[in-house]
Order: sequence, then structure tokens, then C-alpha cells
Amino acid sequence: MINLDISINDKTNNKILVDISFGIEKSTALVGQSGSGKSLTLKAILGLLPNNLSSFINISAPFNLITGKTISFVPQNPFTALSPLTKISKQFFTKESRIKELFETLNLDWRLYNEYPPNLSGGQLQRVIFAMAVANNPKLLLLDEPTTALDVQIREEMIQMLKALQEKIGFSMLFVTHEINLAFNLCEDIIVLKDGLIAEKGKSKDILTSPKEEYTKLLIESNFANREFRK
Repeated sequence: MINLDISINDKTNNKILVDISFGIEKSTALVGQSGSGKSLTLKAILGLLPNNLSSFINISAPFNLITGKTISFVPQNPFTALSPLTKISKQFFTKESRIKELFETLNLDWRLYNEYPPNLSGGQLQRVIFAMAVANNPKLLLLDEPTTALDVQIREEMIQMLKALQEKIGFSMLFVTHEINLAFNLCEDIIVLKDGLIAEKGKSKDILTSPKEEYTKLLIESNFANREFRK
């Protein structure tokens, strides 16, 4: 279990933007509308907050948390995550045998290894980024809406590939998304954020079948056109 306590303050007026405490056992999703504090939480963990913000972070885990070695990050947009002028092979920093193994797991054609990023589709790029993120066997994988730029079918494929990677490598996962349906498909636990605070949290199935807060109900209604799944 990884436990996190995070507070983020605006230095100008000392307004608390995020003040949350939660645990990650296997896979946890942070869900909420834009501005709820999801991405700020990830930036705080990674030490990437802008200069006008300050933070207090307490993380307890059964391993040493060293960013870059035990924590890995998948950004939102696969099209801007890699250098377009550098071959993919030059952007990996691990053994080629390990990369081949990950390409097989992610159904990536090995010929893409020596391509430039602009020659790949969005789905192919995202899978390459997944491979890079887990190449060194992280303990915690942070994902900032990694399927936003992809179409619906490819999103579902990415979710299944993330599950396969987690099963193979055994990392814990913190998945940020505004799409509660994706959170349900990928994660065991869901935390609903509103205005920098936890509005509701629990097991994914419980949140979706018996939401307690009106805000959570509205998120669910906006994500699913067909409500039959909730019965």
C-alpha cells in the first residue's frame, strides 16, 4: 500500500488548491472535472509544480521512492511526448532485449523501433511511451489522461495493454482521468475530486452502482449514455 498526503497552496493568497489523503494498493483512479486538482496532484508527486505554488507531500510506501527509478510517468499527449527529430531507438535508455520484450507485449512491430515518432500513429506512439515508462520496472506508474488524444476503440485497447503490463511487471498505478468509465474499466478504486478535495472514494463498482454524492452522479451521467450498466 502506498499512502499519500498532499496539500498545495497558492503563495499569493494561501488558498488551498489541493488537500487530499489517499492510498494506492494496486490501481487507483483520480476522477473529476477540469480544475478539480487531478493533474496538480500528479505534478506535486513529480515535483513539477509551477513556482507560484508550494506543496506539502508525505508519501509512505514499502519501497524507497526515488523519482525516475521507482516512479514513472505517462503524459497526456503522445504526439508531444517524444522528440520528433530523434529515432525512437535513441529515446530508450535500457537494453534492447528488454525493449523487444515490451514491444511484443504491446503488439508493436519491431520495425517501428528505428522510425521517427511522426511516422507512427497515435496508438502506436502511446504504446511506445508505455514501453518507455515501464522499461525499468517502476514501483508506481502515474498516468495523466493518457488516452485523451485517441479514438474510442484505441482507448479500450490501451486500457487492456495497461492491464497486461501491470500483470507482467507488478507496479501500482495512479490513473488520472475525467472519464469515469475508463477508471471503472482499469482501476480497482476510484477517488472523485471536486475543487481540490475528495468528494467521494471507494471501490470502482461501488462508486458506479451506488454513488453517494450528487457530483459523482453527474460525472457518471455525463460519461455513460446507457444507464443499464448500473443495474
